[in-house]
Amino acid sequence: MIWIVVILGIVAGVAFIRLAPSDAARWHKPIGDAENADGTGWSARVVPATPGLLSDLHQAMVKLPRTELLAGGVSEGRLTYITRSKIIGFPDYTTIEQDGDQIKLYARLRFGKSDMGVNGKRLDAVLEDVRGNRING
Repeated sequence: MIWIVVILGIVAGVAFIRLAPSDAARWHKPIGDAENADGTGWSARVVPATPGLLSDLHQAMVKLPRTELLAGGVSEGRLTYITRSKIIGFPDYTTIEQDGDQIKLYARLRFGKSDMGVNGKRLDAVLEDVRGNRING
């Protein structure tokens, strides 16, 4: 009997993580001061803005598996995405915005305390993808 309760608890937890709504107003906010850094559950990158870079970053983000635009747009100058982990579907949120002559990228988790470096790796991969396309394209 206790195993049934445990299993139901796990199933309920996974269902909550997968089905919890994402409030765009909570995640789609100005980044503010940022620097290239990684913290517990978050990562940030700052790069010089160049013509078309925000659009290129958007294209790189939407190519990522299990990633969709949550709010914003290139014309707005700020975009926020949700990326879910493969198995359980943990949501991570990435905001990219142009702030004057800089583009800021900020990725963070929603549940838990540690992202095991996933958000920083995602930001680096997106930036590398865009750099590669600009050099080879």
